[in-house]
Amino acid sequence: MKILGKVAFLLLLGGIWGQNNRNAKAGGKSTKKSGGNQGGDVGQSLPVVDLTHGSTGSTGSTGSTRGIGSTRGTGGTAEAAQEGAAGARAAGQQTDDMRLQFLKNTQVTCNDGTAAGFYLKEFRGSRRWQLFLEGGWCCHSKETCDSRYQNIPRLMSSSRWPQTKRGTGILSSTAEENPHWHNANIVFIPYCSSDVWSGTGPAPTPPPRPRQAEYTFMGSLIIREVIKDLIPKGIKQAKVVMLSGTSAGGTGVLLNIERVASQLEQLGAEAQVRGLVDSGWFLESKQQRSPNCPETISCSPEDAIKIGLRLWNGVVPDRCRQLYKRGEEWQCFFGHKLYSTLTSPLFVVQWLFDEEQLRVENIYMGGQSLSEEQWQYIQNLGWELKNSLTDVTAVFAPSCLSHTVITKSNWLSFQVKGTSLPRALHCWDRSLEATRNNRTPAKGCPFHLVDSCQRPQCNPTCPALVDQATQQELTLLQMLVAMGLDLQKLGLDPQGDADSLASMVSNGG
Repeated sequence: MKILGKVAFLLLLGGIWGQNNRNAKAGGKSTKKSGGNQGGDVGQSLPVVDLTHGSTGSTGSTGSTRGIGSTRGTGGTAEAAQEGAAGARAAGQQTDDMRLQFLKNTQVTCNDGTAAGFYLKEFRGSRRWQLFLEGGWCCHSKETCDSRYQNIPRLMSSSRWPQTKRGTGILSSTAEENPHWHNANIVFIPYCSSDVWSGTGPAPTPPPRPRQAEYTFMGSLIIREVIKDLIPKGIKQAKVVMLSGTSAGGTGVLLNIERVASQLEQLGAEAQVRGLVDSGWFLESKQQRSPNCPETISCSPEDAIKIGLRLWNGVVPDRCRQLYKRGEEWQCFFGHKLYSTLTSPLFVVQWLFDEEQLRVENIYMGGQSLSEEQWQYIQNLGWELKNSLTDVTAVFAPSCLSHTVITKSNWLSFQVKGTSLPRALHCWDRSLEATRNNRTPAKGCPFHLVDSCQRPQCNPTCPALVDQATQQELTLLQMLVAMGLDLQKLGLDPQGDADSLASMVSNGG
């Protein structure tokens, strides 16, 4: 618990709590920066890792993100990975698994110098592509990066990545689980740069720092190289390319979608590039912290990004950067400040009571206690997030306490105003196609869906809340009582609200 306490704040955008214990075994650095070569027999048959199923995160909702397990795998050279991919192609399309391929450009690497890469599941004949960015917050100093490397090495190194992954939710290749995107080419890009997908490698003239981190940060470059490596696979002939991501990966979509669109245009592709941001639309912290943030994990997200941008040589979209003076570029990491500057179509998925946003304020639903002030903050958060989404054209925002959704196997079950998320995405897709072909979009197919009810968990399809001590599912009122609040003092009448609150227990999560 002591280790989790230290790194908890760093996991703001990732929802990656469940896999910490399994990954902690891979302690010290397995490789130094070596241009990408690693040992290991890439041709070896290795276990399949499910993208979302694993141990449940230590949060108040069973709908919280579940981590990628650290099933034992090996790295390898780009050439060896390509041989493995050729074998997979020879086997045809009989597998639903995505297979690992390392980047051809070995100079673009993970934090520790191991080869960056991607997982690919091709669907022959499809001109639709989905590129998914994994989440996992960031590190912004030698201390925070060392801690991250020790406890969650898979987010900084490819040395233990498995050879295959199986997609779930919107990454699934089955029509039952993924009705509208199962027949697309699916690309999963693992997060190993710790820079919210903004890094471009060492700065040409780095400012003097007393404790320079011994890592490289190339998140934005990794995306660029993945697209280059997909050219032989047919991405230049794509009709639609959707850049998607959860949590820090969702923020990465905001930061990179214009750059991806520009790159594909320069390659001669005629694809429409779209963005899908899941749980990466954050608000600034309300916590009062020291204005001179030390380079520790006590920093607010804003301060961590300010410091990190210098370390990562991070980039933000040009049109947003022009709105802010030098040193204020960190503001472009917040969707409500960046959105109006984007030209590519964007769909935002955001729980109105995001658990990671609450953790920034040291609020843990399902934990030991909750103050009246914290309860008030939770209610205000819903209002603020809802207001920040007013001008977003395509949005799905349920009044629930959770974090991330699109890679969950049960993502079909969540609804806003009677419309599921896959249905809303399909309506958005149809509208974009109609506009592109100068047709009138169909009526009765909504894709701006924000819950009108105000209280957390007022949506009957919300993921269930779970008491972390007993692992029992609770209604919101039951959880508030368990966390020490006086319902009558808060103006909540458990008897009078019984009928309307009976639906608060989720039917999935």
